[in-house]
Amino acid sequence: MGDYSGAACLLDSAAADAVWQILPLDVSVSTWGDEIYAGIGVDVDPPPDATDVAAVGDLAIWPPGRAICIFFGPTPASRGAEPRAASPIAPVGRIEDPDVSALRRVRSGETLTIEALDELHA
Repeated sequence: MGDYSGAACLLDSAAADAVWQILPLDVSVSTWGDEIYAGIGVDVDPPPDATDVAAVGDLAIWPPGRAICIFFGPTPASRGAEPRAASPIAPVGRIEDPDVSALRRVRSGETLTIEALDELHA
């Protein structure tokens, strides 16, 4: 993904643990508005209180696509400026100080590397 590098903290959740177990990853990404996503083959159910609304910098699994998503602005499903997934998501973490302008330069087909830096969860 070009020169962009960001640090993220994972939540203490089953969905985050499922992602942690398959790191490191190199995946080809797609974009959907201001969302970057990539299929990672993780099967998780959204929590009972799941919503399709995210915040800028949120990381989540979109269960129907078995995909990890990075939210950084409005998507085609948004009703205003909030990031919104196509259906309820399972949150897994958050990017610390996301560089939204750099994330907007990411194009479908680019490679995203996700790796663990330590064993701490948020």
